[in-house]
Amino acid sequence: MLKNSYKMLFLLTLMMGTIISISSSSWFSIWMGLEINLLSFIPLMVKSNNLFSSEASLKYFLTQALASSTLLFSIILLFIFSFKNKNNYNFFINIIFISSLMMKMGMAPFHFWFPIVMEGLNWMNSMILMTWQKIAPMILLSYCLNFNFLIFSIFMSSIFGAIGGLNQVSLRKLMAFSSINHLGWMAASIMNSQNIWKIYFFFYCFLSISVIMIFNNFKFFNLNQIFSFMTFKNLIKTVIFIPLLSLGGLPPFLGFFPKWIVIEHLMKFNFFILLLTMIYFTLITLFFYIRITYSAFLMNHNEMNWNLNFIYFINNKNLKFQTFILFVSIFGLMFINLLFFII
Repeated sequence: MLKNSYKMLFLLTLMMGTIISISSSSWFSIWMGLEINLLSFIPLMVKSNNLFSSEASLKYFLTQALASSTLLFSIILLFIFSFKNKNNYNFFINIIFISSLMMKMGMAPFHFWFPIVMEGLNWMNSMILMTWQKIAPMILLSYCLNFNFLIFSIFMSSIFGAIGGLNQVSLRKLMAFSSINHLGWMAASIMNSQNIWKIYFFFYCFLSISVIMIFNNFKFFNLNQIFSFMTFKNLIKTVIFIPLLSLGGLPPFLGFFPKWIVIEHLMKFNFFILLLTMIYFTLITLFFYIRITYSAFLMNHNEMNWNLNFIYFINNKNLKFQTFILFVSIFGLMFINLLFFII
């Protein structure tokens, strides 16, 4: 029972560090919360029998230490120049502060460490890195927005998140580049409203966790494993891969709903060029998911039409959560539209 008790301790301190950062009233407390979060996540990453996780944890520590030192440097500069009343330097200090936060969450153009670290982690740690570890930097980013630099970063996140995954065969790297693309959408949503960002982040976490649980259940790490994924029935494949398309934002699935809200608000504020760029490169990321789904359904397919075992589908415990995600992904957007129509 006490074998993995240290994991519970570090998970609690991980969450505590994020809560300290987003609820603090001083910059030093914010930096301290981020450091607690960092030092709690590294022991969860390290596996004694896996050299790749040790390498990933070392790369993560070095990158986060650089980002934390840059953040602390910008806080000290802000403290010094606030007494000298030199507002000319506030713009550059703001750029340094935002850059450190972008480096912490792996947002372009400071994203190069993110796919490499993801490749060395298991799916559970990847889930934490893709979801929880983005909460504090994104909320802190909303405290001091610089629209020009943020728009540049949104362009970069959309481009690198799409192009970077074209030649990848590792599913963890594909999810990493997809997360970089989603960070561009989150940054675009945070420019308009905090509520829009909360909605987008909730749907992103919900769908990402569902997809990662699928990959973790079936031990998928590379595309060739999905190419040979032909022993399962069509209905089970549908349960597995529909949430993947929903994460990509394909209409009419539920994942399109947060993108729909962001598109509407960007059009309201006349960010048409930014919006077209984001949509265009999101279609490229959707190609990753369609390629995975296409290969699993159609490549080397030799299943009989009558060989559909519903009993296996119902009794498989690993697929109960995926079945729930399937119905939510398919019918969720329809229910939301119906709710808006009634209101």
